[in-house]
Amino acid sequence: MLLVLNGPNLNRLGLREPGVYGSQTLEDLERLCEAWGAELETPVTCRQSNYEGQLLEWVQDAQEHGFTGIVINPGALTHSSYALRDAIAGQPLPVVEVHISNVDAREAFRHTSVTAAVCRGKISGLGFLGYRLAMEALLEGSG
Repeated sequence: MLLVLNGPNLNRLGLREPGVYGSQTLEDLERLCEAWGAELETPVTCRQSNYEGQLLEWVQDAQEHGFTGIVINPGALTHSSYALRDAIAGQPLPVVEVHISNVDAREAFRHTSVTAAVCRGKISGLGFLGYRLAMEALLEGSG
């Protein structure tokens, strides 16, 4: 069972910077993740929060709620949240970081991820497909 977490501002997909993030919504992304989970024969739970503390709690509690891996798009917290980094490092589940846009081709501050080093892998710039690839990597035990 996989947990898909989306951080700050991802609730604005489809409205916020469509030239960067596309016109599909968070609801579209969640439906795709659930459908991919069905194809991959694993339940998927999707959650989004603009609040760092809520994301921390979901990461910390994931294993006790039966999840076997986490796909996370931390949004801007990628570049600034040592608390989220520590929460990921402090729990035993594999985590794959995903970004819809190619963060390395954007503003310089986006080039540094404080969370990627404690994740099994990082996928960036492949749009929503990155979530599916992260799910596959978690289910295959690679990434």
